[in-house]
Amino acid sequence: MRLTPLAVALLTVTLAACGGDATPPTAAQPDKAAAAPAADAAIQAKFAEISKRWLDGWLKRNPVTATQQGDHTYDAELDDLGAAAREEYVKFSKGILADLDGIDASKLSRENQIDAAILRNQLQGDIWNLETMQSWAWDPQVYSGLAGGAIYNLMARDYAPMPQRLNAAAARMEKIPGLLAQARENLDPARVPKTHAETVAKQNKGVLSLIEEFIKPNADKLQGEERKRLDAAVATLTQAVEEHQTWLDKTLVPNAKGDFRVGAELYDQKLKFALMSSLSRAEIKQRAEAEITSVRATMYKIAQQVLKDKPNAPELPDAPSDEQQQKAIEAALELAYAEKPARDKVVDTAKDTLAQATEFTRAKDLVTVPDDPVEIILMPEFQRGFSVAYCDSPGPLDKGQKTYYAISPIPDDWDAKQTDSFLREYNTRMIHLLSIHEAMPGHYLEGAHSARHPSVLRGVLRSGMFAEGWAVYTETVMMENGYLDNDPLFHLMRYKFYLRAVANAILDQGVHVDNWTREQAMDLMTRRTFQQEREAAGKWIRAQLSSAQLPTYFVGVQEHFDLRKAVMAKRGKDFQLKAYHDQVLSYGAPPVRFVRSMMLDEPIK
Repeated sequence: MRLTPLAVALLTVTLAACGGDATPPTAAQPDKAAAAPAADAAIQAKFAEISKRWLDGWLKRNPVTATQQGDHTYDAELDDLGAAAREEYVKFSKGILADLDGIDASKLSRENQIDAAILRNQLQGDIWNLETMQSWAWDPQVYSGLAGGAIYNLMARDYAPMPQRLNAAAARMEKIPGLLAQARENLDPARVPKTHAETVAKQNKGVLSLIEEFIKPNADKLQGEERKRLDAAVATLTQAVEEHQTWLDKTLVPNAKGDFRVGAELYDQKLKFALMSSLSRAEIKQRAEAEITSVRATMYKIAQQVLKDKPNAPELPDAPSDEQQQKAIEAALELAYAEKPARDKVVDTAKDTLAQATEFTRAKDLVTVPDDPVEIILMPEFQRGFSVAYCDSPGPLDKGQKTYYAISPIPDDWDAKQTDSFLREYNTRMIHLLSIHEAMPGHYLEGAHSARHPSVLRGVLRSGMFAEGWAVYTETVMMENGYLDNDPLFHLMRYKFYLRAVANAILDQGVHVDNWTREQAMDLMTRRTFQQEREAAGKWIRAQLSSAQLPTYFVGVQEHFDLRKAVMAKRGKDFQLKAYHDQVLSYGAPPVRFVRSMMLDEPIK
């Protein structure tokens, strides 16, 4: 997955997902209504002016995000979350929204109609988050994510000479103590959930690890007054982080009394902003429950195949009871769990699987493959504790930089049992799927294609639902085309991995709306969808730390499945998989419903 805690907390619809220059995708089929009538040229120009004004103002008010997106105008600045700045941000957003509402959207080109809908959703979401959700008042992840991202986004990629980036880092390090002070002023411990406080208390010193990794080894690139300023900024920030740690440990964690459950009203509104889907919460749950039943039946058939004639195999009747089905699938999964990497070989295994997935995607000619560099790394410390892996790449405005496929290391304090639980979940075949999802032909490839769309606004406001749905969809594509020689245990592991996406959608609303207990959540994950204890325990924490993001996987992949089915029906014998994939990726990753409208010549709604 490509999502940082900061993105969750701020409710941006961007995932800052993989981007960069890519091999040009196959040209998309022409959009019949793309060109606006000449009489509407003034309306197109007005929308372009509004879009640019919003983008310029939004990046200025979100300098850490601006750096990640590839706009380096504000590299020396830091986000201001003080009361006056929040009030001004809302005023700015409402002004742009009013201007946008003054345009007759029906007279925009179809491409601009999509961008207008995406921009309206972003504006409404920003206003709602600041005024109603108020993450700034109860979610300390907002501040820890900004503090870490402020340095990491500057130093992780060589978009500019090192001295320039170090000077920007010095300027930001001078400002981070003020950001931490704002956190202490804004956060109300009575509203902060315990899990959020404890997680950030563990992440806080990750900022200092960034200094050790990126700043100090390169400090000699600065001389004279610039070097003195850098050293002073490091010393000041180090002291500020230590003081903030004391506040976290002594004040926030002991007094954190907030409820991590957001409740039905807030959840439904946040879900609408996150997905831009026509599916309601109830419809998502209904489809997900039906999918679990269907996928388990398919997994049982594979279990019958791989366990046939095996000694001590469980009963394998053609019409199993629930208990017989459960035992058979668990027994078959044990065959896959037996092949797992050593504790210190997870990253090496990921590198091998990425190479295999890339070679297979090219050999089968499934989609145009970019040549952009991608590197597998250990996840930075300040981002650990939320997910096992993610794709981190240059933003759409920062071309040609390296993409990172980040994997969280096994915690040093885990005992042998906990480590084994993790490695059983992330066995060799599962790491193949992880590399497919995060990189090839998942997030990395999708982002490289999407970044080529000419709309800067669409590049910045990429749909998380599109991106996550595509990544899950590609797992199916690889399986359908015979990856790993149609190994039945790989198929079994793919269905297990897919069940995680399905379960995510149920878990999220179960936790935040239906008041699920940990026992209910663990039953869904460990029994019904076969997740190992360490994976499920981590997901239980993640479900508390975020809301409305976990459903993006399932809703996204369902809409991708529906789209391919509809296009295949329309094109019949003329349907070609590679051409289809390249066209889907050519629209710049808006919500899937807009891609469907373009490909099937349906109205933009």
